[in-house]
Amino acid sequence: MEQVIHGILLALHNLALVGCAAAPFYNRNLVNSRGQYGPKLSYKLDKVVEDTLQGNAPYCIVFIIILFITGMGMPANYYLFHGAFKELSDVAVISLFIKLAFVFGMIVIMFIIFFKINPVLNKMFAGFSSESQPDSQSEAGFFKLRARRKYLCEICLVFAILVLVSSAFIGFEI
Repeated sequence: MEQVIHGILLALHNLALVGCAAAPFYNRNLVNSRGQYGPKLSYKLDKVVEDTLQGNAPYCIVFIIILFITGMGMPANYYLFHGAFKELSDVAVISLFIKLAFVFGMIVIMFIIFFKINPVLNKMFAGFSSESQPDSQSEAGFFKLRARRKYLCEICLVFAILVLVSSAFIGFEI
């Protein structure tokens, strides 16, 4: 029964890890595709981009929550069946700390994007319309903030890849 529970937790954990890496990867591709048109507002195109990017936020939050629940569940499952926590090799302990550091880094980045940058972008975009071009100062501010979000998403993608890589070494035993 222990292995069945561990297998379910590990499968959910791995799916959440892939989700955490996929979101910034696909967001990056969308932003890079939009970038081909330059920093000039195209209302309909930019609405789709904003709706897509900001619509992914709940998924990212769910993936992080699943990571934490399953990440805590695996050692708890072992403890339940053995009465002690599993001893980890030095490589596994270092990998675990690396993974946790990058997960927390992703959470900080997501907090900045979801609760600081996106609300400002929403407010700015609400002032635009499909009937007229925005003034150059508003447009420049909008694209500057988007560039900041893109930069943070690039960092988040790197962190997600490092989380995936470090996860492979957590089961390392000597």
